[in-house]
Amino acid sequence: MLSISQIVEKIIAHQPFLAEALVEGLINVSSLARKIQPEVEQHFGDQVKSGAIVMSINRLIPKMKGKISHLGAEVVVRDIIVRSQLVDYTYKNSSMLIERHTDLLRAIGPNQEFFYTMVQGVFESNLVVSQSLADQVETIFEEESMLSKSGRLSAVTLKLPDVNAQQAGFYYHILKSIAWAGINIREVISTTNEFTIVVNDDAIDKTFSVLKNLGQS
Repeated sequence: MLSISQIVEKIIAHQPFLAEALVEGLINVSSLARKIQPEVEQHFGDQVKSGAIVMSINRLIPKMKGKISHLGAEVVVRDIIVRSQLVDYTYKNSSMLIERHTDLLRAIGPNQEFFYTMVQGVFESNLVVSQSLADQVETIFEEESMLSKSGRLSAVTLKLPDVNAQQAGFYYHILKSIAWAGINIREVISTTNEFTIVVNDDAIDKTFSVLKNLGQS
């Protein structure tokens, strides 16, 4: 059976923003204890005094400080690239899917004006391309099983120095800032030194502003 302290830690661990606010002293511990008391009692299987929860939270804060203090302390961005008029396709994986991608790349040729990314998962593959390539994609992939298609998208790509790959919590710091701004991420595309976030067109200005300020902070 879990102790009260273990239950409290489990509840807070599932709410990372709450953990950060606690570490920064932005939350009244007594108020938080009263708020999570019903959930603690549900897990504990008996009534729990709010004072016991307060003690558990206070003991937990120093432990959380050690975990949070090193997460994404600094984000270095070399360049920010914005692309608009994008379409997002998801296809079911098949034995011919890679060949379709090869055919599409041949059709595009060396033209660098197009936006093109492909990510292959275990069961499905994702393709984000410029709107101007949509007809070619749908013709070449006509016999494949399309799972979804979304248009009116834009992307912000961060060009990053090598040092960021060695920094614990780096992507957490970026995604936390996006989440705090209330921006819905449609896709995330990552390579070693590039990080791309795909959002709806109407969120691109806000996304760019958040990421630009993040790189300058």
